[in-house]
Amino acid sequence: MPKILSLFVFFFCFSILNAQNSDIDLLKKINLNRNTNLESTMVGITNSAMPVSIGTPVIIYAVGLIESDSTTKKKAIFIGESLAASAFISLALKNITKRDRPYETYPEIDNVTEESSYSFPSAHTSSAFATATSLSMAYPKWYVIAPTFLWAGAVGYSRMYLGVHYPTDVLAGAIIGSGSAFLCYKLNKWINKKRAPHQKKLWE
Repeated sequence: MPKILSLFVFFFCFSILNAQNSDIDLLKKINLNRNTNLESTMVGITNSAMPVSIGTPVIIYAVGLIESDSTTKKKAIFIGESLAASAFISLALKNITKRDRPYETYPEIDNVTEESSYSFPSAHTSSAFATATSLSMAYPKWYVIAPTFLWAGAVGYSRMYLGVHYPTDVLAGAIIGSGSAFLCYKLNKWINKKRAPHQKKLWE
């Protein structure tokens, strides 16, 4: 049994080491080989994450108020809930994992901006994907889905381009953001079903 346990620990540590090596190797390819002419664009994309994520449900809710449309207001609340859930999960995981930023561990990483919080997961990415996923679920049209996910993907890429996140931070952020939207949708659907058993769709 001790031998088996020792072998398990060895392979576990080896796997973690390989994953970390792949993580930093990919980040170096993105960050160190970047086109510096795009820096201002990438900073703009990364800075758009919070304003767009917060502004989207606010604007949609305002439209719902103006038009006295309860369905539009429900969609806005759902998008806002998805954002709040992703932010809560991301903040909790940051404080649990306490992963240092890549440029703090690897001085060769050329970070364009400074960040004060922990690295894992990427809150910018989780917010962007929570917004993109929930907005696409509320308005399932290609002209909504395509640009919103393109924007969310660009936010995630910009975090690596700027040297402030590992690829796994961004991947986790995308999963958390999308997962939060699906979770909120299912929760809202369950609540609505309890209130109105014959209701088939959340937006009806």
